[in-house]
Order: sequence, then C-alpha cells, then structure tokens
Amino acid sequence: MLVWLLQNQKQVRIERLAATLPLPIQQNSRRRHIQRFLTLNALSVVLLWFPIIEAIINQHFKLGSQLTIAMDRTQWKENNVLMVSVIYQKRAWPIYWCLLDKDGSSNLTEQQKVLRPVIRLLKKYKLVIIGDREFHSVELAQWLHKQNKSFVFRQKKDTTFCEKGQKFHSLSSIEIYPGVRQFYPNVKFTQKRGFGRFNLAVYWKRKYRGKQDKEAWYLLTNLPDLNTALKIYAQRFGIEAMFRDCKTGGYNLESSQANHDRLVRLIFWRCFGYD
Repeated sequence: MLVWLLQNQKQVRIERLAATLPLPIQQNSRRRHIQRFLTLNALSVVLLWFPIIEAIINQHFKLGSQLTIAMDRTQWKENNVLMVSVIYQKRAWPIYWCLLDKDGSSNLTEQQKVLRPVIRLLKKYKLVIIGDREFHSVELAQWLHKQNKSFVFRQKKDTTFCEKGQKFHSLSSIEIYPGVRQFYPNVKFTQKRGFGRFNLAVYWKRKYRGKQDKEAWYLLTNLPDLNTALKIYAQRFGIEAMFRDCKTGGYNLESSQANHDRLVRLIFWRCFGYD
C-alpha cells in the first residue's frame, strides 16, 4: 500500500503521505505508522533492493553483456548522496547509495564503499564505470583496472600527463577546438608518486542547435579506442534525469526532513517506481 501511495502522490513528504494514506485512523497515527515503517531494519538496500534490481537487470540485459555503471553525487540541501546506477536507454536505475556525513566531494574510500557491493552483485556482467570530474583520481582508476574493470572518468583540465619521450604538461595545453577529437594511448597521468599509465580521450562537441559546450571533455580510460570511450561517457547524463526525478522536478526528496537512515529508506522506497 505504501509503495502504491508513493507512486500515486509522486513525492515523499511524510505529512502529505499520511494525509492521503487510505487507513481508517487519524492522520497523526498514519504518520507514526509511516515513520515506524521507515525505521525497520528489514528495509535493507542489500537484502531487499539488490534481488529486485538484479532481476530487472537480468530481464533487460544478457548475462555477460556490457553494463554502463554511473557513479555520481548530489547535494539535497543538507543531505549529500553518493549513488551508483546502471544506465538503460538514457535513464539511470539506482543500484546502491549512501549518505556522506559531510558536505562536498567524496573520497576514494567512500567511492570504493559504494562500488564494491555493485561489483559483487553484477559479477556476471562486463562493467564500465563512468564518472564526472569528482572521480578523476588515478588511484580510483588503478583500483578498478586491477579488478579488470573498464572505466571512463572525466578529468580536470589542470591535470598533468606525459606522452612517451616528452615532459609533463597540463591537459589544458592540448590544442582542441569544437568538433575535434583526439586519442592518446598509454600516457602517464599526474606527476605525483604512483602515477598511472592509461589512455586519454579528448573531445569538444561542435555547436548543435545553437548550443556550444564551453569546454572539451578530457577522459581518462582503459578502453582501447576513442569512439568507444566517447560513446560510453555520453551515457553519464542519464543519471542527471534520475536525480531530477528525485528532486523538485519529481518526488521532491530534498524537501524531506527525514534523518539519514530514513532518507536512505525513502530512496529505497522510491526505487520501486523503476521497471
């Protein structure tokens, strides 16, 4: 009934849900019922959502096929959500998420925390992990590469790299113009100790329908060619649509005043809207 109510109301404010919950009891009692429901330990992402999302993925993808896994973070007022999703037809289906006990960017430990369960869950598929400039670290790339996982991570333009026989210089020093794409295989990334050797894809979209991107993409990847890296990274924007669904453009999760544990369960509850 609660799942139906959420899908019917398209938002998660407990007061609103309690007001429309079709139970023959007072609204305050209905609100307490919902609040108690959200504290149940049985509402576990791993125990309940993982079997469901695994079945959905198995239904839409052949075992052994390639999945694009997007990692992203969003700030919902005081709530900082780090989420991993699978991309399907320009949309993102949430798989696993956590709330960070801080503002701002995630670190390597937190990124590994949300990726490990997803990698285990989808071990029968070929995964390509993608992320924006927050996930630019060579350490994350090396960690995934050691696990035989592919990745495409956008880089900050002040990141340094070095081609064979040349000196280190920043990505911003590359001559690139709208409509131009370049591929640099097996380059060293960053001058700091523990640098990695990966491929670099550079692309600046040409103007389309009067719109021009302000800057180029600089993509760190272990994929073997330019077109594959660009095609896969372009799928990342499916997660933006999913976040809009959760924010004021959809279920308005950011208006919820639930604590961290309840908010994690509200996201889980909202996930039942995917099929």
